Amino acid sequence: MEFDNAFEVPLPPEQAWPLLLDIERIAPCMPGAELTEVVDDRTYKGRTHVRLGPVALSFGGVVTFEEIDAAARACKVTAQGTDSKGRGGANATVAFRIEPSAGGSTVKVHTSLALTGTVAQYGRSTAIVQATAAQLIKQFAEALRAELAANPPAAAAAPAETASAAPAAAAAPTETASAAPAAAATDAPPPPRPAAQPAARPAAKPISGFALVTAVIRAWIRRLFGRS
Repeated sequence: MEFDNAFEVPLPPEQAWPLLLDIERIAPCMPGAELTEVVDDRTYKGRTHVRLGPVALSFGGVVTFEEIDAAARACKVTAQGTDSKGRGGANATVAFRIEPSAGGSTVKVHTSLALTGTVAQYGRSTAIVQATAAQLIKQFAEALRAELAANPPAAAAAPAETASAAPAAAAAPTETASAAPAAAATDAPPPPRPAAQPAARPAAKPISGFALVTAVIRAWIRRLFGRS
């Protein structure tokens, strides 16, 4: 089955692109996901816990970046996972691209998913799978925005300010010279300030069963009125 999703990132495309390739940073933002091993710069191992209808599933598998087009800010990722209880597996190909938007960037995601074994029976309803994917993307985007708010990208210094500061420093040699003896006259240098601790990253909550049921009902209503 195939489906499309999209979410917003409050960064311009040139900053959103490297962020979305930083798997170690963004993996904790995905509900139920856990990064267990970095194999190389394009291959990662992990686990994910997801609920399809009434059944809770746990997959362990590998995610690989197959194609990375930096110029187009587009990427194709494959994921292969096996249920921990031997009930089947899931194979997905996910293509995403970044486009500029009023709020920063829009990430458009196209997913091709194939379920095997007993897992395929749990996910035989396309509406449930699509609703699950939509909820996962929604919660991921919310957690990613919280992560960026807690740990914003470092802002580059403005060239104009740096240029204007240089002449000012050069214009006051006497102040610098007089400050040196004063500093040397002190008994001991002031103790260094402790390094600022980074804000704790928010942990993404597991997908809510109630939210999933609500999403499925909404999807069913949209299809119902769309046919009438």
